[in-house]
Amino acid sequence: MRYLHTMVRVTDLDKSLDFYCNKFGLKEVRRVESEQGRFTLVFLSAPEDEANAHSTKAPLVELTYNWDPENYTGGRNFGHLAYEVDDIYALCDRLMKAGVTINRPPRDGKMAFVRSPDNISIEILQKGDALAPAEPWKSMQNTGAW
Repeated sequence: MRYLHTMVRVTDLDKSLDFYCNKFGLKEVRRVESEQGRFTLVFLSAPEDEANAHSTKAPLVELTYNWDPENYTGGRNFGHLAYEVDDIYALCDRLMKAGVTINRPPRDGKMAFVRSPDNISIEILQKGDALAPAEPWKSMQNTGAW
């Protein structure tokens, strides 16, 4: 398992980049724009991690800017922690057997979400290519929010 990033939702991308980059000193290392999803993701690295961030070896901060305005309440502006795993099905099975609710099952063999006891969302991503869809995951419904 490898720690990937922490996601924070932002309401003004320019002001946020000014804070995180110009004032706090992080460096933008990657940007993803999704016209269909109507969002922009900006990945930031600490200066000492920048060289490794380009090869996806360093943990990052992900700023998520949703193009449609939303008032984030109840801590919803803090999104999730993210971890890459060798076998998403094996980890989800182990978690489920331990009593953890799989909020967003890995139906696609690539991504799942669970919550910590303190309701912190944790994204689990399959390392490399997605695994072939398999039961019980491919027919499992979402539970709650993540």
